[in-house]
Amino acid sequence: MLMKNITVLTVLVIIVCTYSVNNSAYCAENPIVENLDNLLQDNKAAAPLPHQYGFSLGTSLGFAYGQAVELVYHDNTYNYKYLSELRWDIKPVFYLGLNLVFERKDIMIAPGFFSSLYFKAGLPADSGVIENRDWLSDEDDRLTHFSSHTNRTNEFFWLDILAGVSIPVQSMFYIKPFISGSWMRFAFTGKDGYGIYPGSERIFDGDVIHYEQNWLLLAAGIGIGSKLHSPFAFDLAFKISPLTYCAARDRHLERDVTFLDYTGFGLYLEHSINMSLIIDTFEISLGLSYTYIGDTRGPSYNDESRKDRFLPGGEAGAALSVFTAQLIFKIEI
Repeated sequence: MLMKNITVLTVLVIIVCTYSVNNSAYCAENPIVENLDNLLQDNKAAAPLPHQYGFSLGTSLGFAYGQAVELVYHDNTYNYKYLSELRWDIKPVFYLGLNLVFERKDIMIAPGFFSSLYFKAGLPADSGVIENRDWLSDEDDRLTHFSSHTNRTNEFFWLDILAGVSIPVQSMFYIKPFISGSWMRFAFTGKDGYGIYPGSERIFDGDVIHYEQNWLLLAAGIGIGSKLHSPFAFDLAFKISPLTYCAARDRHLERDVTFLDYTGFGLYLEHSINMSLIIDTFEISLGLSYTYIGDTRGPSYNDESRKDRFLPGGEAGAALSVFTAQLIFKIEI
């Protein structure tokens, strides 16, 4: 009886071993199975790991359309009435840009850190008009002076730096809370044009006024996006902050007087949307944004009475309203 059981067990072992050897040989010799195995290995090697990060570099071409505003307030700080208002057109200014982004290669896998740098440089050109309005009457609020000139944007520089975290939500969407810092510089020249003053009119020829704004902004923001419908993706972003600062310089050539304004704490808002087409490591995006900075306030200085120094001269303000549209071409590096 024992010998029969041993014989049966031996036969079963031989059958199992023979089947295993034949099956291994079949898999090794069958090209379909071999190719499938190689494909699975390649996909496994190509898929980004949760800890993988990378850089992407992009260039952009776009335009800005809006206005920069210069304000002078009456001495009575309680009525907030303007003494002067100058509106400098940015209609339009074309610019070139450079974008650098560091983030998780697949932000839908797991939460991760991201940072980005966006820089725009405008092309100098005529960009609409500059209109100057004054309310110098002590008796009422009637307009006393008006002038209009061709506005030329000489300098247009815009730098944004962002840092935050990306958080996937059920593999469908992601949110990006972040902080951002911005620096902007605009320089304008008003030239030619005409002026209407009490009892007289005047035609101007050549440069009349120079003005520049230098902005520093610090804001908190949040973005939301999705890559559900590959190869398409989209994201929305919103920023808000009262932490604004503007150093402005206004030089009136006809009067030979320069004003320096240091203003801050205006409301800063920015909305943006990006729609992208992603093909492997290449991405092309259409980006739209709107930036608004409300009336800031601060001290103003001028050299009207003494050319060797600037003396206090009331309160001034600055504001900005700009829409931008751009095409961005980006590649992973």
